[in-house]
Amino acid sequence: MIPKAHPIYNIHFGLVCLSSLLFSASFNMLIPELPAYLSAMGGAEHKGLIVALFTLTAGISRPFSGRLTDTLGRVPVMAAGSIVCFVCGFLYPVLGTVSGFLFLRLLHGFSTGFKPTATAAYVADIIPRERWGEALGIHGLCFSTGMAIGPAIGSTIRLYYSINVLFYASSVFALLSIVILMNMTETLKNKQPFRMSMLKISRKDIIAIEVLPAGIVTFLSYMAYGCILTLIPDWSQHLGIANKGMFFMVFTLSSLVIRFVAGRASDRYGRTDVLKAGLVVLIIALLIVGYSETIVGLMLGSVFYGIATGILSPAINAWTVDLSHPDHRGKAMATMYIALEAGIGLGALFAGWYYQDAIAKIPHIIYASAGITVIALAYMILRNTKKNTLQELP
Repeated sequence: MIPKAHPIYNIHFGLVCLSSLLFSASFNMLIPELPAYLSAMGGAEHKGLIVALFTLTAGISRPFSGRLTDTLGRVPVMAAGSIVCFVCGFLYPVLGTVSGFLFLRLLHGFSTGFKPTATAAYVADIIPRERWGEALGIHGLCFSTGMAIGPAIGSTIRLYYSINVLFYASSVFALLSIVILMNMTETLKNKQPFRMSMLKISRKDIIAIEVLPAGIVTFLSYMAYGCILTLIPDWSQHLGIANKGMFFMVFTLSSLVIRFVAGRASDRYGRTDVLKAGLVVLIIALLIVGYSETIVGLMLGSVFYGIATGILSPAINAWTVDLSHPDHRGKAMATMYIALEAGIGLGALFAGWYYQDAIAKIPHIIYASAGITVIALAYMILRNTKKNTLQELP
């Protein structure tokens, strides 16, 4: 007798994973080439804003995306995020000034403010609770695959074609992610037609208090990622790496298998132990990146960084779902992503402000981000580590 397929492996889950892969590749393929592009326009001093502005609007839009996810539906909100990516890819070549570029980074941020929030809620809807960690780990693996192939594809396109071709390619990937969404079934049971009142946000709609522990760890651990996004392209070029997306490709590839294993481990052993292990690996990774001044050393740090993110990402996502109220899952995921974007944005701002194109300062910034990660680890240790977070439901 053929065993019944695991409920994770179905067409709906496959479609949402493929859409996320293409969406992730769409905006990540631009990252390695944007610092040089901005410098060529005369905006080198604004490099920190490349990531910071993107995450600012992503964070601002989270309360709206959370509310719409819980009222309008998961699929429309996911589609809205992909549409923003599609449009922005065509606008970058048109607005070819520093101010125009920075405005587009603000606009582009709305994409990640919408799609990941609704996607996480969608996955939690279609997957049994006891498999959330595993499912979110698999989904994270697909999103990370997009993060891996995106920068590599982007830098390859830039080596052989113009920057405008790269922007158009980004739009094509976003369009494909939208086409896939057209075949997905809505999972929100009490879906409502759109009303302008849905865009009215009160204080209670912004933050889900019950998931703040996950938000704190997310904020502190992702400040390092803001520094990485801002500095690694220049650091890679300084070390003689032609493809500035190589670091991102290596760290993402190294996170793929570990995401699946870490997600299942968090289902079995609890979130806090897995998160503490991930934070330890992240600290080690940042110390290696900061200390290494060779290509081999940087790639080794990239591998450890990938392992760390592969451990942390599915566990944090699953922990957030654990702590959330079933009727406000969109708001809970939005809260976690607000913390994520605040961490990335502040990390990028700090890196850009201190860096100022002085290569010798890059290790200092990486060490500082490692110190902030130590604070996240201390927070986890000071919590009641004996309590299984799978039982911390409201």
